[in-house]
Amino acid sequence: MSNRVAPNLIPPRTSSTGVTKPVAEEEWLASSARKSCPGPTRYQRGKPAEAMWTETKENIVLGPYSYMVNQPGKDIRGQLIAAYNRWLQVPEESLTVITKVVVMLHTASLLIDDVEDSSHLRRGAPVAHNIFGIPQTINSANYVYFLALEEIQKLKNPEAINIFVNELMNLHRGQGLDLYWRDTLTCPTEEDYLEMVGNKTGGLFRLAIKLMQAESSVPIDCVPLVDLMGLMFQVCDDYLNLSNPTYSKNKGLCEDLTEGKFSFPVIHSIRSQPENRQLINILKQKTNDNEVKQYAVKYMENTGSFEYTRKVAVELRDKAFVLIDELERTFSLIPGQGEANAEAASGSLVRAILNRIIDPVLMDHGDK
Repeated sequence: MSNRVAPNLIPPRTSSTGVTKPVAEEEWLASSARKSCPGPTRYQRGKPAEAMWTETKENIVLGPYSYMVNQPGKDIRGQLIAAYNRWLQVPEESLTVITKVVVMLHTASLLIDDVEDSSHLRRGAPVAHNIFGIPQTINSANYVYFLALEEIQKLKNPEAINIFVNELMNLHRGQGLDLYWRDTLTCPTEEDYLEMVGNKTGGLFRLAIKLMQAESSVPIDCVPLVDLMGLMFQVCDDYLNLSNPTYSKNKGLCEDLTEGKFSFPVIHSIRSQPENRQLINILKQKTNDNEVKQYAVKYMENTGSFEYTRKVAVELRDKAFVLIDELERTFSLIPGQGEANAEAASGSLVRAILNRIIDPVLMDHGDK
């Protein structure tokens, strides 16, 4: 058998006396390669990493987030901040930071929600991950969470950092349970569901108001009211997802059924007839079949689940109105506040937001 020669074999070097000598590595490397080979000093940057980060790179990372920001939403949270500020009177500089942070966190959480829910539409447009891909979208959303934390530091208030951390934890706890129930086909109780909503949906509502209270000198507690608003918002959203044509246009027909989500009307319907497995099996299919989804909606109508959801939404609104009355009275008793400024004491803006949330639900049924 002949000896095989390895490809690219380095030939031995023969001296003038005919003695074979090994070639040193630095000699057989091409001179041009030796000149371009980086030394250790090349990696010793003279500038910090922040100085090398450019606007172009920033825009790349923020691509999915910026895309979502450019799709206009209802801005309920911005309206809520303005309404509560009648009472809390937060300094303008602090209010600007808080408003920006809430927008950032809300938008970033929507990016993650759409990935986790396998959504196709958001605000009537394709979801970000169907344009930028799932990895870029997740990274962009997570990056914005940290940008929001950086923004919070401008308040120079240690309590603000604690509020931020606690409510972000609550948000993820709520989302985790919501996903667990969906993925394990576990129907929660109404009480468990409302607790989850208080963490998930209520988290950002509460974060905004707690930050405002931390920056305010007005001794008034708005958290119980904003907790009720968060519950009412989600209950109404669950109702509209399954019944409202405008919602279907923006998100798709009965998207919660396609997602397999245990929303408020779905939970009531399943638990009203636990022996009937039709609805829970429809959820299991995560169907895109419109006829099947319309059948599920009819089934829920027959179990009285939409009527019950409307009733609960009205009860939550009425409880919120009672708390508004109490806050108005409390504010009016603060020296130098309500006595001198009746408009500031008024909770009319908060009432208007509550009505704006619930009106589509009541109009859908033809009552108020």
